[in-house]
Amino acid sequence: MLKNLSVWNFALIEHAELEFGEGLNILTGETGAGKSILIDALSAVLGQRTGTNLIRTGCENLRVEAVFLLEENSAARKILSEMEIEIDDDTLIIARKVNRNSKNNSIVVNGFHVTLTALKKIGAALVDVHGQNENLAILREENIYSLIDGANSNILSALQDYKKIFESWRTQVKNLEEKKRAMLDSEQRLEMLQWQEKEISQADLKPNEDEELENELNRLSNAEKISAHVEESCQLLYGDSDLNILTALAKVEKNLNEVARFDTKLNPALEMLTDAKISLQEVYSDIRAYADIFDFSPETLDEIQNRMDIIYRLKRKYGDSVEKILAHLKKVRAEIAAIENFDTDVESLQKLISTLEEQTKKRAAILFELRKKAAEKVSKVIEREIRRLGMPKAKFILTVENSAKLTSNGGDTANILFSANVGEDLKPLSKIVSGGELSRIALAIKTVSAGREDSAATMIFDEIDAGLGGITAKVVAECIAKVSKSKQVLCVTHLAQIACMADIHIQISKSDDGNRTVTNVTILDAESRVNEIARMASGVENEVSLKNARSMLGI
Repeated sequence: MLKNLSVWNFALIEHAELEFGEGLNILTGETGAGKSILIDALSAVLGQRTGTNLIRTGCENLRVEAVFLLEENSAARKILSEMEIEIDDDTLIIARKVNRNSKNNSIVVNGFHVTLTALKKIGAALVDVHGQNENLAILREENIYSLIDGANSNILSALQDYKKIFESWRTQVKNLEEKKRAMLDSEQRLEMLQWQEKEISQADLKPNEDEELENELNRLSNAEKISAHVEESCQLLYGDSDLNILTALAKVEKNLNEVARFDTKLNPALEMLTDAKISLQEVYSDIRAYADIFDFSPETLDEIQNRMDIIYRLKRKYGDSVEKILAHLKKVRAEIAAIENFDTDVESLQKLISTLEEQTKKRAAILFELRKKAAEKVSKVIEREIRRLGMPKAKFILTVENSAKLTSNGGDTANILFSANVGEDLKPLSKIVSGGELSRIALAIKTVSAGREDSAATMIFDEIDAGLGGITAKVVAECIAKVSKSKQVLCVTHLAQIACMADIHIQISKSDDGNRTVTNVTILDAESRVNEIARMASGVENEVSLKNARSMLGI
């Protein structure tokens, strides 16, 4: 529900603050006073494109702010949640600013900056605008479907089931098309893949082989240095000369043992020396063993270098490591298998597509039957409303017919057939209806659909009463009042019959000080309403017109 609208420097409005309430909010005033300007201002915060031409003369920008109470509006809440816009206390504040230089324009929803496209999506869930320019919207097929599908929750459930299987079917059809396109050059591709598979497979690579070979190559390339260092180490530890570490340690150990016969103070040192000698003997054994098995062969070095050359060439083609080369091999083998199994895969895919298509058609048939029954019921209700609106012989039928083509919306087409007078054949509404008739038909549709949970909480009727009078005007007023029982309604009108139904009556007037023209907005009290209804009904305010106005207001 729209709670508040604040407008600054919008066309003739310098500043206006409006408080709206539940039920029927009526906006009246002389022609040209600026009633539709307020609707345009509200439309600006609902996502309508707003140009700099609407900025009040002499001002640098315009600004509009609207406050909505979301209450049970699940559609709006879902959209806001998807956009990650937070909601506090069911309140939604939308502010839009348009600058004359078109820079630093802003759209802010509860403190979050959004795009115009996002704002339009949010606005559609908040307010349903119904005016002379919007009447043609009912002729679009998606809106006809919305009217039918919204009449039965089972349709929406069936539509979701249908869409799931339809998307699965279309996905597999695309997969088949891509597979067929890929096969156009598969023969040449297969030869290349088979050559790659053979080249990599013949190399018989092992994981981490390149690292191990590099270590071995480094060892063999430095064989002479390694051998010299090992031999020298053995000589130093336990060589033929008396100048080796283990022989020297044995002599020191013998000396300390002699000392221990006379003084035990060096016994700890003797124990450490003994441990060190044992450790060095183990070191000597390891080095000696390494020296005994160390083998240098020029032929082995050549083999390793040749192997490294093979791996290097493969790395240049297929990856900078053995692991990546092996991963490429796995991918190549999978693609070869896919190509070689193409006929089998295509046959399986065609069977799957055929099954999914059959399931899609079955669900489309279920959806069609549900829509057909709903269309019959909705048609009767809307036709009854149209006849009340001054077309007593009118016929209105929502048609749902099978289509040869399956789409994301089902396997049928929807249309509206209409006849205004006796003896006239039913024809598509878009080809025969006049502007005035279309306005009343649209009102009848809004009246029927207003109570649905998925419809917007606020509805705007902008001068849909143009050209109406007499009993028809009274019925239109009753229809709008009926809608306002389940929805908040904002209605711009010239008819006293509609205005007298208001729960809140707002008067729009225009004044000037000789230099500037200003649009003024006033919420009328009981006595002021009598004067305004008198003006609207009779064009003058006198005793007779005022009495008539009070009678219309029931006071």
